[in-house]
Amino acid sequence: MVCGKLEIDILNAVWSLTNENEDKDISIQDVVEALSSIGINRAYTTIKTVMDRLTVKSILVRYKVGKKFYYKATMDRREMALDSIKTLAGQFFGGSYIDMLHFIESECGVVDSY
Repeated sequence: MVCGKLEIDILNAVWSLTNENEDKDISIQDVVEALSSIGINRAYTTIKTVMDRLTVKSILVRYKVGKKFYYKATMDRREMALDSIKTLAGQFFGGSYIDMLHFIESECGVVDSY
């Protein structure tokens, strides 16, 4: 699943909030505040729209407690990273992780053995 920059920022905020307390009900306001604390200032409505988009993509689930909606991630950071790597390898390297690693090594100057 490919995500945009703000979607990833939001997911990182959700994962960080979840790391603090995995049972925490995460609201849009929680995410707005978490992003703001790291210098990402976006309108509440923008964050809500993107979180709703992540819900449509099944990356977040939304549920209601009383009159308020809360969100949880359907996959953790590791699962999302693996999914993104698989997508990248498939889109640009014919599914070959070796070709992708060689590309990274040649383009990014990575010298460490893998």
